[in-house]
Amino acid sequence: MRNVSLRYFAVILAGIFSLPCVELAAQVRSVGSSGQITGNGGGSAGGQQIRPGQQSVGREDPRRQGGQTEEESDTPFFGEGTEVDPAADTVKKRRPKMPLESYFFSNEERSRRNMRWTVDPYANHIEVGHIDTLQNDFQNDYPFMKRSVGSAYLGNLGGPSQWLNFFDRDTGRNHSFADAWEAYLRTVESMPFYNTKRPFTQLGYSWAGQKIYQEETLVAIHAQNISPQTGFNIDYRSLGTKGIYLWQGTRNKTFSAGVNHTGKRWTVHAGYIHNRVYNQENGGITDDDIILVRLNDFEQMRTIPMRMSSPTNAVKSNTFFLEQSLGVPLIRLTENDFTIGDRPAFFVGHSFEYDRWSRRYDDTYQGTVYINPSPTEPSLPTYYDDWNYSATMSRDSLFEGRLSNRVFVQLQPWDRNGVIGTIDAGVGVDMLQYYRFSADQYLTGVKDAAVKETHTYVYGGADGHVGVYFDWRAYLRFHPFGGRRGDTEAGGEVASRLFIKGRPISVSGKVRFSSQEPTYWEQNFSSNHFMWSNSFSKENETRIEGSLEIPHVGLSTTVSQSVLGNKVYYAMDDGSKKIYPMQSSDVVSVTGVYLREDLPVRLGATQLNLNHRVMLQWSTDQKVVPVPLASVYLSYSYEFIVARYPKRTGPEVLRLQIGVDGRYNTPYFAPGYNPGLGQFYNQREKELGDYIWLDAFVNAKWKRMRILVKMQHLSDDMFGSTNFFSVLHYPMNRRILKLGFSWNFYD
Repeated sequence: MRNVSLRYFAVILAGIFSLPCVELAAQVRSVGSSGQITGNGGGSAGGQQIRPGQQSVGREDPRRQGGQTEEESDTPFFGEGTEVDPAADTVKKRRPKMPLESYFFSNEERSRRNMRWTVDPYANHIEVGHIDTLQNDFQNDYPFMKRSVGSAYLGNLGGPSQWLNFFDRDTGRNHSFADAWEAYLRTVESMPFYNTKRPFTQLGYSWAGQKIYQEETLVAIHAQNISPQTGFNIDYRSLGTKGIYLWQGTRNKTFSAGVNHTGKRWTVHAGYIHNRVYNQENGGITDDDIILVRLNDFEQMRTIPMRMSSPTNAVKSNTFFLEQSLGVPLIRLTENDFTIGDRPAFFVGHSFEYDRWSRRYDDTYQGTVYINPSPTEPSLPTYYDDWNYSATMSRDSLFEGRLSNRVFVQLQPWDRNGVIGTIDAGVGVDMLQYYRFSADQYLTGVKDAAVKETHTYVYGGADGHVGVYFDWRAYLRFHPFGGRRGDTEAGGEVASRLFIKGRPISVSGKVRFSSQEPTYWEQNFSSNHFMWSNSFSKENETRIEGSLEIPHVGLSTTVSQSVLGNKVYYAMDDGSKKIYPMQSSDVVSVTGVYLREDLPVRLGATQLNLNHRVMLQWSTDQKVVPVPLASVYLSYSYEFIVARYPKRTGPEVLRLQIGVDGRYNTPYFAPGYNPGLGQFYNQREKELGDYIWLDAFVNAKWKRMRILVKMQHLSDDMFGSTNFFSVLHYPMNRRILKLGFSWNFYD
């Protein structure tokens, strides 16, 4: 009966599309018990050979019909034709949907319900990732704690932070005055794009503490496809706190909107990004002994005296970008060529970016002086020694704008996944403007014109693959003339995979060399409290990394070596006791060993998760690059299913994780922070660290919702130590209860 119905359906289709009935009926006769067509087409997706390790997506030609799973049936990757209305006994025509034919994606990636990727703004490449919907690590909600072993930070959500792992720190050349907030900022390189089979929405909210010092985070994401090739997304994030301590409030906001088209030949990625940071700056505590010795004398954290009560920092940015490329096959394509990724081709592309970054610092003289209300306790003079332009207030503005245009070509000699997959070449021109208030403007009253620079550079690269067993990549960027004449960046990486009993083991290596001009703001700066004009030499770095990854045991390790020449850093001058950028004349070597072990232990129907992150670092000059010897992040949790529906036999409805997170780093000269500069600086006043930080949490996964209950800083005053400083004079928050959720919608 089933075969009769299928033959009847095939005859109707043949009549509508004028297909040969004999050919279609032959395909229907070959339908097996699984319902999949096994006739013509061989073993490839539309003539595309499936490489070793590449997963089949349920049928050989993605444009065929029939034999669909529930997931495939609502996936635009599988085309639609016509349908029969049994009640009306008529045939309804439905517009065929074009499949996702882009050369960027593999068959396995096309089969996903939802897909996320980022774009290389210099060439015709993307990096495919995953949407964060997992229960694991949901409790790790601070952005500056998500990378390796976390950060040193001022204690408040939304405030400046610096990665403990030296090799995680940003090495960008643009808008360096915003580096302290890098963990919160979105850039073109981190801008996500999506391909969704159904509209995807994610809403998240978390809050902690009483109303007077409440901390909260809001996340709203929506992604939707207009067609299988074209989609758009909107991402909004707002986080901050009123501050547990005085004058510690923050409010950071990020908004981005993107449009993407990934067609068979034409690809477009465009978007807008807005970042906004607002921080109140208190300059830290007046006396560290208040936390270390006399903490119990203060019932309310708001009564602890802080160094300042008026300064604020505000960072804003607006970015518009457009990247597009057009592919031209070098041989004629046939009907069996599903994408041009398997055929010789070349691509021509253009990338456009315009961004405008600004930072403004405000304070008053009275707000930088601490007057102790107690007659027995000393008061403190103004936080700043110099008031260059105004003795009563500061309003320091910095501005940096960039207009970037790049033209690139990409050659695909044989196969995009071949030994020589792609060869890239491009030329770019960056037109930059810098503005700062100067002494000449103060004396003459005439507003200075912005400083303009033009940077021209050429770049190229190549990559290749040998099945799933070997990958390689090389790149080069060089500035032949312009403001950064002679700047060079070159590197490469290789990765090899071995399979033992079907389980992969990956070994990879990277090398990178750079010689770059220090940033404009390290060379030139003028404000009410700071002023300098430097002529630094180019900074040099040679970095080598080697990694080993064994996924089936959850083990990965990376050994890194960086050799730095002419390193520029912020530090306090020994004579004047003022903070300036300085340049080391010695070669500094930094070595790091990072170990990650995620060990799930099955205990019947339950599971014990033992997750470890350990970072060991050595610096040959701690005055130039101070790093802790050891930094550790451990997360242990017990996971189990609470409810199923129907009971016992049905799918899980509620799953719980109950666990503890722990963080620790050995003592070292942790950074200081200066609000007027918005920069971390190297200090030699005291070592910080040797404190155990514990969080207790419960993660729940209820259908599509993740729920968090967390006791943050559980170890507050637990081990007889209150030395909870990670930045000089800035204590971290005390014990606080946090609640949160994240809800995913797929329609």
